[in-house]
Amino acid sequence: MKLPFELDRPLVFFDIETTGLSLKNDRIIELALIKVTPQGDVLEKVRRFNPGIPIPPDATAVHGITDADVAGEAPFCARAKALLEHLEGCHLAGFNVRRFDIVMLAAEFARCGLRLEMEGRRVVDMQNIFHHEEPRDLSAAARFYLGRVHDEAHTALGDIRTSAAVLSAQLERYSHLPRDLDGLHAYCEEHYPERREVDRWFGGPADARVFRKGKHEGRSLDEVAASDPDYLGWMIRAENMDEEVIRIAQEALSRRSASAPPAADAVQPIPPSDERS
Repeated sequence: MKLPFELDRPLVFFDIETTGLSLKNDRIIELALIKVTPQGDVLEKVRRFNPGIPIPPDATAVHGITDADVAGEAPFCARAKALLEHLEGCHLAGFNVRRFDIVMLAAEFARCGLRLEMEGRRVVDMQNIFHHEEPRDLSAAARFYLGRVHDEAHTALGDIRTSAAVLSAQLERYSHLPRDLDGLHAYCEEHYPERREVDRWFGGPADARVFRKGKHEGRSLDEVAASDPDYLGWMIRAENMDEEVIRIAQEALSRRSASAPPAADAVQPIPPSDERS
């Protein structure tokens, strides 16, 4: 695979298949990647994982992977450290990776006690370019840019092969697109800003977070913990809530409990007497 721009470090095209769309309850069952180095070397990998939960029939209908297909595979956490090392120092690319794949992958790493660091990475999302230029899905992108049917739709390796080919065709077709990773990252960031779930919920520094959305938008987290703890309780129990958001809500409630004044009927210490003996 020859890319029409220079790389300062490896670029990894990747795609995942999952049991569903819930960050909290669903799991990755297949991950495929193509790693392209600055020297032009290309490495393809496909891994399947036993999710530890049944794969719903509607998910199997999309990607064709059944419980039997992954029964003998290792769980994600067994390979998580090696995978994170493989991604270390790499830029990322794929179709819809900003809104789904990266977020789901980060959630899986977090469940294994690991963190997918995004600082300094360039992220190029072919869906961002495609939807801005020609709103469609990956199969339509293959027809439009490549003049062929995407026969391998919803197989992870097939999807990223097509995604990588679509990027080259997009750069050929649109002369105004940047020809470097920094420029393509900025293009995708401008039209589809990349944010973690915690950044969607909160603004401000870690010790003074402020709600960015919801009914308490504009109020501080600690203020809400004191005045409406049930709202944070709902966030903690919400089915699709991000694990980091849940942790932050739990910590806010813990701080509130620690700083709450003692109950009125609690035994109060006797103040020292002003009288001298």
